[in-house]
Amino acid sequence: MNNTAAYTGIDSKPAYESPFGHTLIVGAGPAAIQVAVHIFRGWCEGLGLINRKGAHSDRMKEELKKNGFNLTARVQGEKAGHLSGKATLTHFYEGYDQIDDIWQTVIFCTPSDSYPSIIDDLKLDSWKAVKTILLISPGPGSNLLVNSRLGKVKESLDVISLSTYYAATKFEPGMPSMVSCFTKALKKHLYVASSQKESTAVSHVKAFIESLGIRCTVVRQPIEAESRNVTTYVHPPLFINPFSLNEIFSHQKSNKYMYKIYPEGPVSQHSIHTMVLLWKEISAVIKQMGANPINLLKFLNDDNYPVLEKTLSRSDIETFVQQEPITQEYLLYIRYTSILIDPFSTPDDRGRYFDFSAVPYKQVYRDRNGKWVIPRVPYEDYKNLKLLYGLAQKMNILMPQTLELIRCFEEKYHAFIKQQGKDSFYPEQIAEPSSNDVDAIWSEMGMEK
Repeated sequence: MNNTAAYTGIDSKPAYESPFGHTLIVGAGPAAIQVAVHIFRGWCEGLGLINRKGAHSDRMKEELKKNGFNLTARVQGEKAGHLSGKATLTHFYEGYDQIDDIWQTVIFCTPSDSYPSIIDDLKLDSWKAVKTILLISPGPGSNLLVNSRLGKVKESLDVISLSTYYAATKFEPGMPSMVSCFTKALKKHLYVASSQKESTAVSHVKAFIESLGIRCTVVRQPIEAESRNVTTYVHPPLFINPFSLNEIFSHQKSNKYMYKIYPEGPVSQHSIHTMVLLWKEISAVIKQMGANPINLLKFLNDDNYPVLEKTLSRSDIETFVQQEPITQEYLLYIRYTSILIDPFSTPDDRGRYFDFSAVPYKQVYRDRNGKWVIPRVPYEDYKNLKLLYGLAQKMNILMPQTLELIRCFEEKYHAFIKQQGKDSFYPEQIAEPSSNDVDAIWSEMGMEK
């Protein structure tokens, strides 16, 4: 153990030069564990993990000591089983003080709204060894926001954005463990881009993603990758509406499901109408930022989860953007009704396919300290909408549907806080999204404030 805030598990390093070199992962959730295990498979030399001080870090530190500073990941499925494994940390940091300046690659496995505060707390702009920052789950504009906090060193740093985290990962079910995770599925296709025009690191990231059996496309600029996250377009219309918010903010256990048809879930003609309007509003902002907007139906089908061609023809998918709004809504409704079941699963002896849409709502809950925790879905989605709306205002782009979603969430959110009392929430859970991030992105784009 060294004399800093870090725990050094092992001091030796492999004799080879790895693509990412000494790699520090920021965050201590399931995604961070899974990324650590995959990076450990020959992509890094020393491997460190850092998390802010608190109960979670305390528990994790104790478990790491008991487990030889090993992290464990299990991946479901015969084809992906080889991606299960273990990683051994060389460093574990509690809090952001006294970090060893040895890290060449820093991987952010935290919510995108936390990026600015993490960079400030780490004093990342003063590190000498760091060459690459990898954003695992950025939102639109995250790369610009990160660069705005790096000062002069941004010219020499490669900030790389993935379109989204590449898997669906949770802590190992049935185990009270902070060091083991379970991945249910991997994404089919990811997009990646660098802040630097001539980037070697982006090719390493592409190779890493492809080593997991996931297609990876390098695009021109970060906003192009960041705008290809399905949650940006799908989560707000499905989960920011009175039906879903009543389930999410309820004290009673919900018996509704996130992807079912109304009244079992939020999918209705109205939520699909909202989805089309939101997609068009966001596309206008993305286009103004220099990226090509997505074909929403093609993106949902080809890059996320497909349906049978007998259900949606290739022609319908390819010409979706050119269709009239009512046809677009009709095609999206077909898509969501078609994946109520997994059309590619094997039916049981009664002819029933896997119930694909039966995903329970995550609801507000009290943690061990008695504080209320608001689920990331849709809290993070709301914050992304606020940022996009702020940018749209600067661009003189009208976003009436986005504003309606923001107001819908805030009405329920503020009523819940008032009902429970501010003292029963952590400050960061009730902090209003800052307009400073919008101003920083706007300035980084080279626009006048």
